[in-house]
Amino acid sequence: MTYIEVKFTCTPNDEVVNSILSATIGEIGFESFVEEEYGTIAYIQSEIFDKEKLQETLNSLPIEAEIIYTFKSIEEQNWNEEWEKNYFQPLIIDDKCIIQSTFHNVPPTYDYNIYIDPKMAFGTGHHQTTELIIREILKGDFKGKSVLDMGTGTAILAILASMRGADPITAIDIDQWAYDNAVENLNLNHIGNIDVQIGGAELLGDKTFDIILANINRNILLNDIHIYSSVLNQGGYLYMSGFYVEDIPSITQECNKNGLTFCYNTTKENWTAVKFIKA
Repeated sequence: MTYIEVKFTCTPNDEVVNSILSATIGEIGFESFVEEEYGTIAYIQSEIFDKEKLQETLNSLPIEAEIIYTFKSIEEQNWNEEWEKNYFQPLIIDDKCIIQSTFHNVPPTYDYNIYIDPKMAFGTGHHQTTELIIREILKGDFKGKSVLDMGTGTAILAILASMRGADPITAIDIDQWAYDNAVENLNLNHIGNIDVQIGGAELLGDKTFDIILANINRNILLNDIHIYSSVLNQGGYLYMSGFYVEDIPSITQECNKNGLTFCYNTTKENWTAVKFIKA
C-alpha cells in the first residue's frame, strides 16, 4: 500500500487554521496529521487521492488563510520508526494513564499503561479529540459495561475501556491498516475481550451496548447517530468527538430527534467531546 504525503503551508499558520484544515480534509480521506511550524503534513492512500477534489475542498474552507501544498508518493515503510524519530512522544494524562510505544521504555508506574505502535492509524492520544475521550473513560464507570468503539483507529479507546473493566467490547473501523494496527495493539497490551471488525455502522445489527464511543467527524456522526441510538441500551451513554464547539447544536439536534439527551461537553482548543444519555 502506498500513501501520498501532502505538505500544507498555511498563512497565517495558527491553531485555528490547522484544526479546521485537518478536520475538513479528513472528510475526503486524509488519515493522519502532523502540525509543523509552517502548517500541516497529512497522509492519504494513493488510490483515493484526488487533486481536484482537494483543491475544491481548500477553496471552500471557512477561513481567511492562504494555503498552498506540495505532495509526493511514499512507499509503505516502518511507520513506528518514523513516529519515533519525528512525532510520537509518551503522553501522560491526569497522572493516571500513560500512552507510549514499545520503543519508549518508560517504566509502567501508572494506573493504566497503554502501548501503541501507531503505523498510519489515527489515534496515539495526542490529538485533542482522542485525549478528550480518554479523560471521559478515566472518570466514567465502565466496569462490566458492553462497549462499542466506532472508528477505533489504533484501538486506544477500546484498550483503555477494557483496562477500566468494560466487557465485552466491539471495535470497528473502515480502514484495513487500522484493523491490522488495532489487532497488533491488542496483542501488545494483552487484551483478549475486544472484537475488531472492518466496516462502518452497517455492521451493527441486533447487538446492543451500554456505552458507545465515536471519535470520527461531524458528517459521519450526523449520518449515523440514529444507528447508534438504535443499538444503545436504555440508560446507556454515547460519547462523541471529532468536531468543534460550534458543531454542538447540530449534533444535539440530531441526538434529540433520536431519543438522546445532552449531559455535558468538554473542550480543548475548540475541539469538543459530548456525552449523551438514552433516558
